[in-house]
Amino acid sequence: MTALRPGVTTPPPVPGTSGPGAVAIAGVPGGEGVRVRTGPVVRPVADAGTVVRAVTGAPGSTTESLRPAGTRRSDSSVRTAGPVVTELRLSAFAVHRGATFPIGPVTLFTGPGGSGKSSVLRAYEALARLAGGDALGAVFPDPAGCVPESAAADDQGRRGFRIGCTTDGPAGPVRLDVAVQAEPTLRIVGERLTGGGETLLTTALRDPGRSMVQAAWHTAGAVPVTRAPLPDDRLGTALLPLRVAGRTEGQLQVLAAAEQTIVALRSVFSCEPRPSRMRAPVPAGDDRLRRGCDNLAAVLERTHTRCVRRHARLVAAARVGCARPVTTLGVERSADGLVRATLGRDGGVTTPLGRLGDSELRYLAHALVLLIGPGALAVDAVGEVPSAMQTLTVLADGFDRDLDGRQLRGLLDLAVSVGATGHIGLVGTVTERGAAGARETAGVTVVDL
Repeated sequence: MTALRPGVTTPPPVPGTSGPGAVAIAGVPGGEGVRVRTGPVVRPVADAGTVVRAVTGAPGSTTESLRPAGTRRSDSSVRTAGPVVTELRLSAFAVHRGATFPIGPVTLFTGPGGSGKSSVLRAYEALARLAGGDALGAVFPDPAGCVPESAAADDQGRRGFRIGCTTDGPAGPVRLDVAVQAEPTLRIVGERLTGGGETLLTTALRDPGRSMVQAAWHTAGAVPVTRAPLPDDRLGTALLPLRVAGRTEGQLQVLAAAEQTIVALRSVFSCEPRPSRMRAPVPAGDDRLRRGCDNLAAVLERTHTRCVRRHARLVAAARVGCARPVTTLGVERSADGLVRATLGRDGGVTTPLGRLGDSELRYLAHALVLLIGPGALAVDAVGEVPSAMQTLTVLADGFDRDLDGRQLRGLLDLAVSVGATGHIGLVGTVTERGAAGARETAGVTVVDL
C-alpha cells in the first residue's frame, strides 16, 4: 500500500465512474456550475456580506468564499456548539458529478424537476446512517439508483458511486470520502479520512473474493502505519474508535478526526410531515416525534408539560402560520387514553388540529421540529457526547410544500433564529417559487442546481 502522506493515498476510482469507457466526473451535467445565493448572514460558510459559490470540477474541489477586498474572516463568526458538516461532495451520485455544496446553518436547495434536489438530501442522510454504524445494504436498498445513469460498467461489470463531506470542529476541517460499488455486489471499495495535513485512514478492496477491505490508519509511532482488515459493508471511520488504541500522537489525531466526523453526521432528523396522518388521536406517551409527524399530538402534550419556554415559542409561531388568531396550543385526553391536539382561539373557541388544512399542519410540524430539539425526536444522537456539544441537522425534502409565502417566511425566520445558537441546522429543498422568498431572508443559503 502507498505510504500515508498528504494528498498521495486516495481511494480507488469507483468502477463505472472513471477510466476507459466511463464518463468523467468533471462537472455538473450540461457543464454549468452550481450557483449559491445567500442572505447577508451565513455561518459557518462565510462572514456577513459575502457571496458563496459552490465549485464544481474534479473530486476534491473545494468551496470558494468571495469576500470584499480588505475584509477578514473572524473565528468567532463561525463558532458553533459542536462539530458540524460544512460541505457535501457528490463526486458521482445520481444526477450529480463533481459537485461540491456548502452547508450552513440554514441551507436550501432549489432547481427544476430532475435537477437532483432530493438526491442531495438522500446522500446526506446516507452518510449520517453510515456514521451511525448502519450496514450498507440497509442504507442503500436500491444502490443501482444511486449510480449515474451514463456511468459505463468496467470490464468486470462493476459500477458505483462516490460521496463525501467535510466537517469542522475541535479537530479542524476533516474530509471524508467514500467510494461504493453498487454492481454486481454492493460494497465499500474505498474510503479516505484526511485532516490536519495528514491522510488519517484509507481503505481499499484487495481481494474481491472476500467481504473485507484492507485498511491503513495513521499511527506516527514506532510503526508509522497500522494495517488491518475491515468489513466492506460498514463505514471504516465509524469503526475506528473501537480499533485505535490512542497511545500515540498520531492515533489521537485519528481518533479526534473520526469522532468529530461521527458526531457531526449522526445527529440527523429527516422530517416529512404527512397531514393525512396527523389528524387522528394518538396514544398518550408516544412522545418522540416520528419522521412523518403523525404522533404530533402526543409530542405537544410533552412540550406543554415539560418544555414551557419552547412551548410558548411554538404558540407564538402558530400565531404567524395559522389563518385565525391562536391563543394556546393544547391537547385533550379521551377515556381510552388517546390524545388529540387543539388550538385555542379568541373568545375561548377550541379548534381540533384535525380540522386544519394541510398547509397549517405542515407548518406546525416543521415549527415543532425546529423548536423541541433532539430530546423529543426519534433521532439517533450520540449518547456518549453531551447534547450541548452536538448539532442536530433537520433534513426537510419539500420544505415549502403546501406553504404560502407568509408561512415560509415564518419558518425561515424561526430556522435562522435557532440556527444562530449552533444547536440546530436545517438542510432542505424548496421549489423555485419558495427559493425566491428564501433569498430575501438574511442567514439563509440558497443553492441553485
